[in-house]
Amino acid sequence: MQLSGDSGRDRAYQYLRGTVLSDPAVSGTFINEQAVATEVGVSRTPVREALLMLAAEDLVQLVPHRGAFVAPVPGREIAEMMQARGVIECWAATTCLTAGTTPVAPMSAVLEQQRAIVESGDAKDFIELDSQFHALLIEAAGNSVLGRLYDSLRARHVLLGVVALQRSATRRQDVLAEHQAIVHGLASGDTAAAEAAILRHLDTTGSILMQG
Repeated sequence: MQLSGDSGRDRAYQYLRGTVLSDPAVSGTFINEQAVATEVGVSRTPVREALLMLAAEDLVQLVPHRGAFVAPVPGREIAEMMQARGVIECWAATTCLTAGTTPVAPMSAVLEQQRAIVESGDAKDFIELDSQFHALLIEAAGNSVLGRLYDSLRARHVLLGVVALQRSATRRQDVLAEHQAIVHGLASGDTAAAEAAILRHLDTTGSILMQG
């Protein structure tokens, strides 16, 4: 059964977004609209509408007469994204520590989930948890505008995180250690330590990606 209207568009969007995020092999290719329509169970119209949404997020480029192209993320954008995340996450850490809203328990719980799948889980699941870990800190800071801005980076966060795991055999274990350092800084109430741990984590990821 094929769906139409907003429900079909939203399903196509979620499927496409997941595909773009989870499979670095898609980078540098055109998306097959008919294959997506068949997979999701919709006509091509909702797929095209979903691609327009993805284009608005800069996840695909719409090329006339050819379709939606998934462009590789350029090095400059990688560096700028890490800088943007660093600014927002360090601000969130300072804000939470000042206000007493630091989400140490939920962040620790997500870290344990990551630890549980460090060997057996797939890359996307591991990085989805990575995204949740950082998002908890932003949410706890209580600024909805910055929260939406940070969420707009999530697609790139997951995609680049998966790529980093593929490029470094030790990256999963390193991420666990880096996340533990962030939690420790927050739990101890040490703003400088928390910010330093956040920036080390982002700088390391950025370095791995830039080396590719």
